[in-house]
Amino acid sequence: MKITVQNTSIYAYTGGKPFDPTKPTLMFIHGVLNDHSVWILQTRYLAHHGFNVLAVDLPGHGKSEGDCPKTVEEAAEFVLKLIDAAGVQKAALIGHSWGSLIALHAASLAPERVSQLALVGTAFPMKVSPALLDASLNQPMKAIEMVNTFSHSTIAPPPSALGPGTWLYGGSRALMRRVLASNTKENVFYTGFKACDSYEGAFLALNRYLACMEYAQSAILFIVGSLDQMTTPKAAQALIDKAPGAKVEKWFDKSEQLR
Repeated sequence: MKITVQNTSIYAYTGGKPFDPTKPTLMFIHGVLNDHSVWILQTRYLAHHGFNVLAVDLPGHGKSEGDCPKTVEEAAEFVLKLIDAAGVQKAALIGHSWGSLIALHAASLAPERVSQLALVGTAFPMKVSPALLDASLNQPMKAIEMVNTFSHSTIAPPPSALGPGTWLYGGSRALMRRVLASNTKENVFYTGFKACDSYEGAFLALNRYLACMEYAQSAILFIVGSLDQMTTPKAAQALIDKAPGAKVEKWFDKSEQLR
């Protein structure tokens, strides 16, 4: 569905169900060079089990108009404006990678508007290597290959893929190329990476959110991938340690089960 946020048309996927502001709402925020489609399975399930879902295309990405947010802080303010524009009083925020920093910062700005917080593939600091940052600007196709090598486990490539439509490497590369091409005015790949690399406010944001315990009644959920080389579990540990009672779900490569 399309939502107008400060005179800008923004797209949010609702899981195939009509949006109903009276239902509990979950907002999904994608990472760098992704869009709403990375949440398709989760959002469709939840939309058919009693929840509102809003899987947003961030400004300048996919089907959304506007300029790509230059900082985590700018993107977080956008998320809160989107909640307002959707007519929702409170929403759970689920963010992946860059989206996890955006969700955390948005929760710190308005904890009374956030019912729950889930951070997927998060890290702090979320530094991007100089080589990858440069490639995202000057050789984006090479950078797309690099990111997919670092962020997928060994069960992703053939011959272990389950069949047509399950080759994660190929699907992710195609998505990133599509999102990059969706904005001809700016390189959203580099802009997103730069926003991650320069963000310094995660600890302060976490403390602000947790200080409002009447709002932050549920533990923060962290979901990490054991073999993720982009946002490693180790890189998330500092945030986890500062979140009392944090729930941590660790996803692993099938080969680890065999050891």
